[in-house]
Amino acid sequence: MLPFDEGRARLLLARACESAGLPDPADARLLALGENAVFDLGDPAVVAKVGRGPELSERARRELAVADWLAGHGVPVVRPYEALPAEPQLAHGHPVTFWHRLAPAERPARPVDLAPLLHALHRLPDPPFALGRRDLLAPVERWLASAEGHVDPADVDFLRRRRDDFTAAAAELVPHLKTGTIHGDALPRNVHVGPDGPVLLDLEFVAHDLREHDLVVLALSQDRYGVPEEDYREFTGAYGWDVREWPGFAVLRGARETASASWVAQQAPGNPAALAEFRRRVDSLRTGATEVRWYPF
Repeated sequence: MLPFDEGRARLLLARACESAGLPDPADARLLALGENAVFDLGDPAVVAKVGRGPELSERARRELAVADWLAGHGVPVVRPYEALPAEPQLAHGHPVTFWHRLAPAERPARPVDLAPLLHALHRLPDPPFALGRRDLLAPVERWLASAEGHVDPADVDFLRRRRDDFTAAAAELVPHLKTGTIHGDALPRNVHVGPDGPVLLDLEFVAHDLREHDLVVLALSQDRYGVPEEDYREFTGAYGWDVREWPGFAVLRGARETASASWVAQQAPGNPAALAEFRRRVDSLRTGATEVRWYPF
C-alpha cells in the first residue's frame, strides 16, 4: 500500500481536478493531513478533501448529502461546490469532494460557539436517508494495521483489548438524551466563525446515535487537550446539561480515548512527533493517568 502523505495526496487531487474540469491544483495549499488531506485550491474559491483510502468513499458520499440536508433545515453548514455533481470524484479509488471556501474567520471558534449548532442539530427529525451509528471503535483496526512495523506490538494489543472491552460496555449504555442525529466530532475546530456567525464543518461523522457522543467530546477535550474549565462551563451552560453527570460518561470517554490513541498510530510511519504522541497516549491509558495532557494532530 502506498503511503498517504502530502505528495500522494497532491497526485490524487490533480487527477480528481482533471476529472472534474477544475484548473490544475499545482499551487493548492495544504490545510490539514489526517483522515483526509484538505487543500485550498485558491482559484476557484474551493476547498478539496482527499480521502486517505477507497474505504472512505461511502462516507464522503454521505457527507455531501448530509450538508445539503442540514442546510435545507436552516443549520449553518459548509456547502458542497454546486458546480459539480453531488458525488465524490474518484482518483485511483480515493474519494475527493469539493466545497465552497468560507469567508475568512472573524476569530477562532470557542466551545460556546458549538452549543447553538448542536442544539439545532439535536432538534432535527431523522433525514430521508439512512445514517449509520457513531461507531468510534470501528476504524481502530485499520488505524493500527497502517502502523504495523512502526509501533510497539504490545501497544497495539493493548488498544485492541480496550477496543473490545469498550465496545461491549457501550452496547449496554442507557442514554439520558433522546437518541437521534449527531455531529459525531463536535469540537470547536469543526466550527468556523465567519461574518454571519458560526458554521458547522466536517460532517463526515454525522450519525444516528446517542446524543451524549456530541457532549463527551468537549468534556474529554477539557480533560486531555487543555480546554479551560471556564470555556467548558460556558458550553454546558449554553447547551443546558453537563454530560459528566451521566452514569455512562466514563464508558464513552474511554471509548473515545481508545479511538484517539489509535488514530495517531496511522501518522506514526515517518513522523517521529506522531510516534511520540502515540506513546504518550498509550502510556497514560495504561497507567490510568487521566491528567496527562495530549496534543492534537
